[in-house]
Amino acid sequence: MRFAGFFLALLVVFTLALVYVHRRSAKAFGLSKRGRRALGVALGVSLPLMLAGRALARLLPGPVLEALAIAGSVMALGILISAILLALLDAAGALMKLVRAGLAKLRDAPSRVLAEPPPAVPETPAIPRRTFIGQAAASSAILAGGGTALYGTLFGRHDYIIEEVVVRIPGLARALDGFTIVQLSDLHIGQFVGEPELAAAVSLVKQARPDLVVLTGDLIDHDVRYADMLGAFTRRLSEAAGRAGLYAIPGNHDYYAGIEKTLAAAARGGARVLKNAGQVIGDAGGAFALLGVDDAWGSRMVRGAGPDLAQALASVPPDLPRVLLAHNPMVFHEAASDVALQLSGHTHGGQVNLLLKPAELLLPYGYFAGVYERGGARLYVNRGFGTAGPPARIGAPPEVTRIVLVSG
Repeated sequence: MRFAGFFLALLVVFTLALVYVHRRSAKAFGLSKRGRRALGVALGVSLPLMLAGRALARLLPGPVLEALAIAGSVMALGILISAILLALLDAAGALMKLVRAGLAKLRDAPSRVLAEPPPAVPETPAIPRRTFIGQAAASSAILAGGGTALYGTLFGRHDYIIEEVVVRIPGLARALDGFTIVQLSDLHIGQFVGEPELAAAVSLVKQARPDLVVLTGDLIDHDVRYADMLGAFTRRLSEAAGRAGLYAIPGNHDYYAGIEKTLAAAARGGARVLKNAGQVIGDAGGAFALLGVDDAWGSRMVRGAGPDLAQALASVPPDLPRVLLAHNPMVFHEAASDVALQLSGHTHGGQVNLLLKPAELLLPYGYFAGVYERGGARLYVNRGFGTAGPPARIGAPPEVTRIVLVSG
């Protein structure tokens, strides 16, 4: 029911945006009845095209469906962005009209007292210059919306960045000063994240020179048929991981795909799965506790699932510094008193940010992307590597994070 409600809300928003863009464009360009119909058809096929490209993936060759889904996604995202830009233009225009009307009243006020009102002048048609400006503004908004969506889909989702973050860990042994954790999150292996993207991930991890590699959830997008691809990827990633190896935790999309098969595939590839469990990293010369908890949404899908930090803490010595892996950053609000550092993902940094970053306002506690602090503990929220929903990134480039631990 939750997903049905969410999908229905998205459908309503998209339909309103489509109708608005259609009416606004038809008015600006003075389209005929036939032109309006043609525009409606062109805009209306976007969402069915995107959904068909995903739903029929089992029936047609991958590249064909991927091309259809990408085309539909570009169109649908372009409509949404264009609607936002057109709304801003209309709001600015309405504000200007109010300002002009107010100034006109102030300017004409004395003459209304001292003289008779001037005779009414018949209204004249809008001058061509105004029509041209309206058409130019509308077309610019639509072109900007479409161009931004096209860029985010073809280029933005592959604009990978290695982010480096230095974190001071109280109680960390000097022997581990400079210990490097490389974090990958939200791979979403599936229709839009395949061999080329995963090869890029392995290459970036190697460049980051890790001592330890962690995967913080959403390994598969939603289709468990990609489990074998995940297993092959973790095998290559294990070879690129440093002295401490490769660890993984689940995310909410791993539950959608099938949690047991997803985690089993990761384990076959060499990843050690931490699901409400811990592992000592290091030796007698210096060590810290690496903890991993189940996804915060797991309990919604499987009875008895969900994060249990107490269980993870019980599996490691109590006197070691603690680094926690939790897919959803909202876990940090309760875990901060028990850990020095938490590494999370889930948010994608908003994935599509146009002018504003609404996810920063809507997400619990505002944990959106980057570094946060609570009670002396640190949280780092990774923007993710893949995409969910539209295969596009705008203002939220995909990342591999290089976390360098320094002794406190």
